[in-house]
Amino acid sequence: MRFGGKMRLFFMLLVAVGLSLLSYGGIGTEGKLGVHQIEQGLDLSGGVDIVYEADKETVTAEEMAAAISLLQGRLDWNGWTEAEVAREGERRIRVQIPGVENAEEAIQQIGQTAQLSFVAEDGTVLLTGDMVEKAEKQVGAVDEHSPSLPYVAITFGEEGTKRFAEATKENLGKVIYIVMDEEIISAPVVQSVITDGHAMITGQFGGEEAEELAALIRAGSLPFDLNVIQMKNVGARLGADALSSGVFAGAVGIVLVLIFMVFKYKLLGLAADWALIIYIGLELILLSLFHVTLTLPGIAGLVLSVGMAVDANIVIFERIKEELVLGNTLRVSVKNGFKRATPAILDGNVTTLIAAFVLFYLGSGTVRGFASTLTIGIMISMFTALVVTRVIVNSMIRAGIHNPKYYGLRLK
Repeated sequence: MRFGGKMRLFFMLLVAVGLSLLSYGGIGTEGKLGVHQIEQGLDLSGGVDIVYEADKETVTAEEMAAAISLLQGRLDWNGWTEAEVAREGERRIRVQIPGVENAEEAIQQIGQTAQLSFVAEDGTVLLTGDMVEKAEKQVGAVDEHSPSLPYVAITFGEEGTKRFAEATKENLGKVIYIVMDEEIISAPVVQSVITDGHAMITGQFGGEEAEELAALIRAGSLPFDLNVIQMKNVGARLGADALSSGVFAGAVGIVLVLIFMVFKYKLLGLAADWALIIYIGLELILLSLFHVTLTLPGIAGLVLSVGMAVDANIVIFERIKEELVLGNTLRVSVKNGFKRATPAILDGNVTTLIAAFVLFYLGSGTVRGFASTLTIGIMISMFTALVVTRVIVNSMIRAGIHNPKYYGLRLK
């Protein structure tokens, strides 16, 4: 029994050390999953800020969504996956790209308008994007013998209907390439001559892929241009010195919390510190893995989630001490303490998660950064408090440490 407990403690020690080393150094020469691979926002690393405006007085929500999809796709294509694209007002779109120093160069790479065309196998341009009236994802059976699947429905205007009828007649059984900015985004085969201006693009893709293709086609058929009305380089608003000072202050705060927990709760506090180290390692790894852009509000979310992780352990330990005062054995007290504390911990964390989800889906920019780090932190903190801490405490008991005073019980 004691040997098994000691082996569990040794395994948890290896987990804590391994996660700490992995979160700091990462894997390989690039340091993947390490803290240095966490993306930094404009306020931490600087970048460029660009504002586009639609060259049209009245713009629909669908047209603006297509324009945002176009810009986001080009940003992703250039490797700027941490960039943010958000609508401002009725006709404007703001693009923020962290880590980029030259705003004019960024604009050249992103471009301003989408060039969509339908091209035959021999390279002849059959139609252009301005001849498309509508493109949307739909789900249904394309014929009576096939199941319901996602597809993209395209509607052409008057000129597009005539041109597309001629194109399908001349290219029956052949491929018509749909090209966006010299990149093929789809290559459907013409199955029949289409004269009514309504076409379907089918294939082996899911709902999200169909929606993405429809958005790209809509972007290429925008009836307006996107003009740059503002561009500027943005320096790191915190600055390198302020960032390092903040990290140092956070480290000092965590060390003080670790010392307090051991002083207040003895071995239970040591178990909480152990779990907190595992928590920090897991959170840093997940932030790097999911490419979460860390901003100043995001750091606030991290600090808040660390506090909630410690608070959950305190709730558990107080319940354990109450059980010990009632005269229960150490094993029974630990079991009942976790059982009594779990509903309160779940209720508190779930309500905070709901708020974080609302902030993420309805917010934008740094608000979403705060919600992202807070959500990840809360989910990990529940796991470490309810699972990791419990494993460590039970392993201590199995290892032969049974005296209640070592677990914070004060006998009068």
